[in-house]
Amino acid sequence: MYWSDIFYILTLVLFVVSLIASGVVKSRYRRYAAERTANGMTGAMAADRILRANGITDVTIVQTTGTLTDNYNPTNKTLNLSQAVYGGADVAAVSVAAHECGHAIQHATSYPLLMLRKSLVPVCNIGSMASYVAIILGFLFQKTGLITLGAVLFSGIVLFNLVTLPVEVDASKRALHEVERLGLLTDDELVGGRKVLTVAGMTYFISLVTSIVQLLRLLSLARRK
Repeated sequence: MYWSDIFYILTLVLFVVSLIASGVVKSRYRRYAAERTANGMTGAMAADRILRANGITDVTIVQTTGTLTDNYNPTNKTLNLSQAVYGGADVAAVSVAAHECGHAIQHATSYPLLMLRKSLVPVCNIGSMASYVAIILGFLFQKTGLITLGAVLFSGIVLFNLVTLPVEVDASKRALHEVERLGLLTDDELVGGRKVLTVAGMTYFISLVTSIVQLLRLLSLARRK
């Protein structure tokens, strides 16, 4: 069995694991979305409290459509919360909103890894498209150089995922700290919030490992050629 075959099997295994992890995230989110906050705090209210407590007044909290589509956009400084999180007075909503506030705090304090990830976004977008084009052309025309080029371009995705993992972990740590400091959740509710954010963070780790395996497989294929 070639190394490329082993990498292919690992990629499939990790793909299945990522699907399972995604299911666990959604399941845990639904569980704690059903647990109402004792103080009636919603995701939008929690976000507003956290931002103001950290002296951040130039970030706009926006309600968006979709489920688990929450994100912080450092380009236009918007905290985008899905409908369920924005108006939800539950543990999951407050936890997710606090996590996105963690990114806003990172931006306000010029957290180095967040700044690096922001600069890598165009590199990642270009690499994700160009890498597959180069690889496909490499196989069609039997050009090892194109396959190698595709692997090099794909390494940009690996680098992005490598930087993303600690950024997300740090945002969750900041979120839990703020929620506890400001008393947005009770001690029992905070346990649930920690579980929601921990499981969500695992998906970023799986994405990183999957991209590394894919890169090694591409390099192995280029070597075989």
